[in-house]
Amino acid sequence: MKNQITVDPNVHFGKPCVTGTRIPVLNVLELVKEGVSFQQIIEDYYPGLGIDDIRACAARSFSDRSFRIR
Repeated sequence: MKNQITVDPNVHFGKPCVTGTRIPVLNVLELVKEGVSFQQIIEDYYPGLGIDDIRACAARSFSDRSFRIR
Protein backbone atom coordinates (compact mmCIF):
# COMPACT_ATOMS: atom_id res chain seq x y z
CA MET A 1 0.00 0.00 0.00
CA LYS A 2 1.52 3.30 -1.04
CA ASN A 3 1.59 6.27 1.32
CA GLN A 4 -2.08 7.21 1.14
CA ILE A 5 -2.18 9.29 4.31
CA THR A 6 -0.35 12.60 4.63
CA VAL A 7 0.06 15.17 7.34
CA ASP A 8 0.50 18.75 6.17
CA PRO A 9 0.47 21.57 8.72
CA ASN A 10 -1.31 23.75 6.14
CA VAL A 11 -4.22 21.33 5.65
CA HIS A 12 -6.80 20.78 8.41
CA PHE A 13 -4.41 22.05 11.08
CA GLY A 14 -1.98 19.20 10.42
CA LYS A 15 -4.49 16.41 10.94
CA PRO A 16 -3.92 13.26 8.85
CA CYS A 17 -5.78 13.37 5.52
CA VAL A 18 -6.11 11.07 2.55
CA THR A 19 -3.26 11.99 0.21
CA GLY A 20 -4.28 14.39 -2.54
CA THR A 21 -7.48 15.39 -0.76
CA ARG A 22 -8.62 17.49 2.16
CA ILE A 23 -10.53 14.52 3.62
CA PRO A 24 -9.50 13.90 7.23
CA VAL A 25 -8.81 10.30 8.19
CA LEU A 26 -10.96 10.77 11.29
CA ASN A 27 -14.04 11.66 9.18
CA VAL A 28 -13.68 8.42 7.24
CA LEU A 29 -13.15 6.41 10.43
CA GLU A 30 -16.27 7.87 12.02
CA LEU A 31 -18.34 6.64 9.07
CA VAL A 32 -16.79 3.18 9.36
CA LYS A 33 -17.54 3.17 13.09
CA GLU A 34 -21.19 3.98 12.34
CA GLY A 35 -21.38 0.88 10.15
CA VAL A 36 -21.35 2.60 6.78
CA SER A 37 -19.92 0.20 4.20
CA PHE A 38 -16.81 1.15 2.27
CA GLN A 39 -18.81 1.22 -0.96
CA GLN A 40 -21.44 3.50 0.59
CA ILE A 41 -18.73 5.85 1.89
CA ILE A 42 -17.44 6.15 -1.67
CA GLU A 43 -20.86 6.52 -3.29
CA ASP A 44 -22.58 8.78 -0.76
CA TYR A 45 -19.87 10.75 1.02
CA TYR A 46 -16.48 10.78 -0.71
CA PRO A 47 -16.69 9.76 -4.38
CA GLY A 48 -13.04 10.67 -4.88
CA LEU A 49 -11.88 7.91 -2.55
CA GLY A 50 -11.15 4.30 -3.38
CA ILE A 51 -11.42 1.21 -1.22
CA ASP A 52 -7.64 1.25 -0.70
CA ASP A 53 -7.89 4.81 0.66
CA ILE A 54 -10.42 3.70 3.26
CA ARG A 55 -8.28 0.69 4.15
CA ALA A 56 -5.32 3.06 4.59
CA CYS A 57 -7.41 5.14 7.02
CA ALA A 58 -8.23 2.03 9.02
CA ALA A 59 -4.59 0.93 9.02
CA ARG A 60 -3.55 4.37 10.24
CA SER A 61 -5.97 4.11 13.14
CA PHE A 62 -4.37 0.84 14.23
CA SER A 63 -0.82 2.17 13.94
CA ASP A 64 -1.45 5.57 15.57
CA ARG A 65 -2.81 5.37 19.10
CA SER A 66 -3.57 9.10 19.13
CA PHE A 67 -6.78 8.45 17.16
CA ARG A 68 -9.84 8.53 19.35
CA ILE A 69 -13.20 7.99 17.69
CA ARG A 70 -16.02 9.19 19.88
